[in-house]
Amino acid sequence: MSKRRLPFPGTIVRTLLGTSLIIALPAFAQDSRPELPQGQIAPSQPDSPATPVEPTPEVDLPPAPPELDLVPAPESETGLNLTASRQGGLSGGPESVADLAEKLLPAVVNISLTQQPDRSDRGEIAPPDLPEDSPFKEYFEDFFNKRSEDGPPLPASSLGSGFVIDAENRYVVTNNHVIEGGGDITAVFPDGTRIGATLRGTDEKTDLAVLQLDETDERLTDVKFGPSEEMRIGDWVMAIGNPFGLGSTLTVGIVSAVNRDIEAGPYDDFIQTDAAINRGNSGGPLFNMFGEVIGINTAIISPSGGSIGIGFSVPSDLARGVVSQLINYGETRRGWLGVRIEPVTESIAESLDLDSTEGALVAAIIEPGPVDNGEILPGDIITEFDGRKVKQSRDLPRIVADTAVGKSVEVIVIRKGEEVTVEVTLGRLEDADAAENEAADESGTDQEPPETNDESGVSLSGVELAEIDRAARAQYAISDDVNGVLIASVETGSEAEERGLEAGMIVIAIAQELVASPEEASERLQALKENGRQNAFLLLSRPDGETFIETLPIK
Repeated sequence: MSKRRLPFPGTIVRTLLGTSLIIALPAFAQDSRPELPQGQIAPSQPDSPATPVEPTPEVDLPPAPPELDLVPAPESETGLNLTASRQGGLSGGPESVADLAEKLLPAVVNISLTQQPDRSDRGEIAPPDLPEDSPFKEYFEDFFNKRSEDGPPLPASSLGSGFVIDAENRYVVTNNHVIEGGGDITAVFPDGTRIGATLRGTDEKTDLAVLQLDETDERLTDVKFGPSEEMRIGDWVMAIGNPFGLGSTLTVGIVSAVNRDIEAGPYDDFIQTDAAINRGNSGGPLFNMFGEVIGINTAIISPSGGSIGIGFSVPSDLARGVVSQLINYGETRRGWLGVRIEPVTESIAESLDLDSTEGALVAAIIEPGPVDNGEILPGDIITEFDGRKVKQSRDLPRIVADTAVGKSVEVIVIRKGEEVTVEVTLGRLEDADAAENEAADESGTDQEPPETNDESGVSLSGVELAEIDRAARAQYAISDDVNGVLIASVETGSEAEERGLEAGMIVIAIAQELVASPEEASERLQALKENGRQNAFLLLSRPDGETFIETLPIK
């Protein structure tokens, strides 16, 4: 087969916003033009005289790089051949995904949701009250009477994607937002076959849903989940879906990033890919090169609504457990620890003399809850749960949710600078958001703030501390079961004010040590300052007993 020649040696033609841009690069191949006498150049026009020039000095060019020995990789189970270099990497990606796509395309469906809006939503509009002798009265009455006799409004359709994961039981996975709102669900297959479906279960927290197709004589093709945890940045992936209603659209790209948190839910752990994902791809599968589903395409970042190469997929390792529960129970049954957590920031790590910011800081214990009897305490830093490391605070909710309800597990926490192992039994996390206790109304009394007692000269920057006496409890409506040291005042413009601290809040513990008086607080701060600490790790409480964590400089 002859190779197409470029317009001239070393030319690259690119298109930029519809304009051809020609960039001439040095040609490394031997020029095919006839040789000219030294000191002359080729004429630009047929009859132009030759112009003598100075001879070009010879330049020693570096030797050409050695050719790489390309060794074909073994054929995979899917029959996909990859070409590998001697360094072990792919020289140009997969030669073709056609054979793989042919096996996978029949399992991906278009999800159509048809809604019949309630006529009552439209409201009844009465004809205008016109005089009896008005020539328009009859026309208006005829129009409104005919309007009330019209049939139901046109149905609205929602298009998304999904894929069959169990051909025998006819289960289809998609996104929750694809079928949100209810209505008649239809799965449209690549060959045009249309099969009705019912909703088996849905989970808003991970934006996943499972459908069950109606009984059919059609032979279905299914696909299986693969291990998303094995995917690395740079691995090839393939997305199949129905963007803009265009069925059976396939795109190929790579894994651009992993463990993405886009603040879409409490269990964000998205795979980012540059494989083109557009509107209508939602709910469709993201495959690895073995034909396994390693993600469910869910979201994109785009100012225009079209793909700009930033798409996000729910990883299969997270989806697998959710899908299994939706199939078996029609709902999710997640483990629940009963704590509120925060990240371990640099300032918190410094105030506790920790070597790293790994772990999840327990800011509060939810009562009633699985650990409200003291197994885990506010201020603890959870570093390991049921044998799994907790590197970031957002890792803990996913790990706990994946753990069976009622299971007894070991939890490793850092408490007062030491590792402590505790055993807890998990409860069940209800899907509905738990109602939080409302803060007690602040009293509007004109009582003077309690006298402060800070004689040591060491205190928290921007904060004055005082005893919690009867007057303080009455003034700030402090619960009887809340004890510690009162924040009597906060300096205007201070860092404490910027962090939201207010008079009436209570310091329960400093650097994981309980304090019951301003004197104890000063002693604790003095000890921290002598040990070279610049910040104090505080366990604080609002008047109603709701605890939270903060760090403040020591002055």
